[in-house]
Amino acid sequence: MITISKVTFRRFLLGQQGLWPGRRFKGLNGTTQAIHQMQGLQLDPLNSVARSQEIALYGRVLDFKLGHLYQAAYEKRGFFDYGGWLFMYPMQEFPYWRLHMKHREERGMHYEAFTHPPAELIKFVLNELRTRGPLGNRDFGGEAVQAWSYRGRKEASIALYYLWMIGEVMITSRKGFDRIYDLRERVLPSEYDYAAPESEAIDFFSRKAIAYLGLARESTWRTSLAYFIHRDVSRDESKKLLERLIEQGVASRVRVEDSKDGFLVLNSDQPHLSELEAGRIPKAWKSKGPTTEEEVTFLAPLETVSARGRAKKVFDFEYLWEVYKPAHQRRWGYYTLPILYGDDLVARLDPKLDRKTNMLHILGFWLEDDAPKDEAFADALANGLKRFADMIGAEKIDLSGIRQVKLRSYLKKKLK
Repeated sequence: MITISKVTFRRFLLGQQGLWPGRRFKGLNGTTQAIHQMQGLQLDPLNSVARSQEIALYGRVLDFKLGHLYQAAYEKRGFFDYGGWLFMYPMQEFPYWRLHMKHREERGMHYEAFTHPPAELIKFVLNELRTRGPLGNRDFGGEAVQAWSYRGRKEASIALYYLWMIGEVMITSRKGFDRIYDLRERVLPSEYDYAAPESEAIDFFSRKAIAYLGLARESTWRTSLAYFIHRDVSRDESKKLLERLIEQGVASRVRVEDSKDGFLVLNSDQPHLSELEAGRIPKAWKSKGPTTEEEVTFLAPLETVSARGRAKKVFDFEYLWEVYKPAHQRRWGYYTLPILYGDDLVARLDPKLDRKTNMLHILGFWLEDDAPKDEAFADALANGLKRFADMIGAEKIDLSGIRQVKLRSYLKKKLK
């Protein structure tokens, strides 16, 4: 078992996610490549300044445009939306996800209007799609659900959701963020319209659970695998599957300095670890534009490397997305984003786009105690703000939320 430094650990996680040392993907094709590199892109409807998934791609793709995601997913049929935790996954993974869908069908839907929708309702919804074509929740009338459900207010809406979760229908497009469904056979490319054998699916997700996290704690790997296959994974089964991965030369154990946890890494990624530990940047990670030292990146709220407590473990950076907190309980702001400078999280800002005036407002800005305060950082911040504003279509930037007078004054000059 090799031991790596905390710096290598941090850089590897960032690099495997395509965030460091700079953007190495470009344009529409780069959007496709970036999502593949990420292993999946989490989706969220909130759009205070841009949606989380769009911010995630802006941080990885040079010349990213807001329309690129829907083009890659729905026009080119490169990805499909799926899951209780809504993600976009590469289309070629669909045969493996059929195992997850099978277990969904067997277990039914819990905490909803019904565990399994009535057969007559299922038949009705499928017939409507077959005869009328792609439909969204708004296209159905029918009875309201007897008990509240965030999946939908009508029985037909929840039946649509159920059919989506078991793989009978798919999301064919979106209007804004509203889902438009169609029959699986009319969305899924025919070469992927089959169910992989269970053993192959488990092997696939055993690897994916490591690849998605880059370096996965063994306990987290087990939890992730259970989510992917939608059933419990016992400690004994987890141990057997993991030992098989190691014996087959698929994965290895890694130790991070000053950490009591053991980590897993795919052997195919071991060369990157070795390069980083030697102080070199892997050639495959070469940036197509400015590095994160030359231009900061604002990380998405649901970013893999920083969400769900990972920012604290990896960067010693406290981060909590506070959109669901009452205003008086927020420590920072409604839509605060971490700021990546070089290989570290050094600050955060709370942005909001006024779409009537095309003004990007920086409502708040907070530097970490050990954050750099020199001209190089100020330049990188100005460059990052400029690219972010361009991506969301903002024509002006209001910097009044930046309380550091010297920094604010410098930024105003740079952003004229």
